[in-house]
Amino acid sequence: MKLSAALSVLCLACSASAFSPAALGGARTSSALFNNPGDFGTGPSLDYKGGTDPNDEKNYGRLRDKLQEADTERRKDREAAEARERAAEIKREERLKKIAYMNDMPDSQPAGTVDEFMFKEGVQDQLDKLDHDLVGLIPVKKRVKEIAALLVLDKMRRKLGFETAVPSLHMSFTGAPGTGKTTVAVRMGQILAKMGYSRRGHVVLATRDDLVGQYVGHTAPKTKEMIKKAMGGVLLVDEAYYLYNAANDRDYGQESIEILLNVMENNQDDLVVAVAGYKDRMDRFFSYIPGMMSRIGNHIDFPNYSADELVQIASVMARELEYDITGDAMPVFHRYIEERMKLPYFSNARTVRNAMDRARMNSAIRTFEKFAIQGENGGVCSVEDLKSIQAADFQVLLDDILNADVDKRIFA
Repeated sequence: MKLSAALSVLCLACSASAFSPAALGGARTSSALFNNPGDFGTGPSLDYKGGTDPNDEKNYGRLRDKLQEADTERRKDREAAEARERAAEIKREERLKKIAYMNDMPDSQPAGTVDEFMFKEGVQDQLDKLDHDLVGLIPVKKRVKEIAALLVLDKMRRKLGFETAVPSLHMSFTGAPGTGKTTVAVRMGQILAKMGYSRRGHVVLATRDDLVGQYVGHTAPKTKEMIKKAMGGVLLVDEAYYLYNAANDRDYGQESIEILLNVMENNQDDLVVAVAGYKDRMDRFFSYIPGMMSRIGNHIDFPNYSADELVQIASVMARELEYDITGDAMPVFHRYIEERMKLPYFSNARTVRNAMDRARMNSAIRTFEKFAIQGENGGVCSVEDLKSIQAADFQVLLDDILNADVDKRIFA
């Protein structure tokens, strides 16, 4: 009993000492330590001064805006899926209608005559012009007529509802200079336009200088600009093998070729690409660029003209220029052509054109001396004098070859 009382008195004494002034002073000292803002707990290293990430505005945003953007994306995806479904359904319906139409159509259903399409579309007119303007080139004309026949029959099939697809119309023209490659390309462009396979039917002639740049970043704009000009017609790349330089891996022509290949694949319904050049060099070019070879469906080889055909070409040129070649002048010109064909740098119809220009000049000189200088007939010349090309006018060309030094004959 006495022991328990003593313990109670001791506990009361300890409790009282806890509230003594000394104890309270110690507690105030401890709290003052934590209340000093300069000691620890806060400071420059813990204060928020704002982020320095330039993408803060992209990384952070209001939740409402983010949810709205997500809803917009989902709505666009849903609308795109619905549009695809509608397009597929329309295509199925059209397919079923076509099948029903084909099943109900009798075998004797008239589609029109081939001649009707040939004349109505103006294709026959273009083929006639090709025969009229080009002498010889029988294999070339045959190939052009085959392509025209395919286009006509394809259009007749389309009229009856048959499945059709635009054939590969990209072309390769191989042959020596002056064999009519550009003329055939122009005629093909007009035929494609008449048949509805080309919007405009024009021909844009391009070389390496037109397609390939001289520094980095220059080639693509040049190539695309030429393609833009040719859209709706024919892009004729003359001497296309110069686009690729096998000896230089850094040549910019490769970039132009890649752009052309992409356009030939993706825009074949609005652009026909025709490449032209010597046959051996074109074959080597295709071996380097197999993608070009596989995209071209029509390869046309232009043979060299014979001497007789070149004389006929001279007659056509004279007719177009309203000149008359006398009968005794033709044998002289034929002999000139035979001698010129033995020399280097012969260019078929281009050589004939140059010869005709020189013959016209010789005729003008002869007529001027006769009437202006010598004063024959009082200086009055007739229409026949102004239109006539005589044997003497061609004899000057032949004498230049026969009498010139060996190393100068090519300039005759």
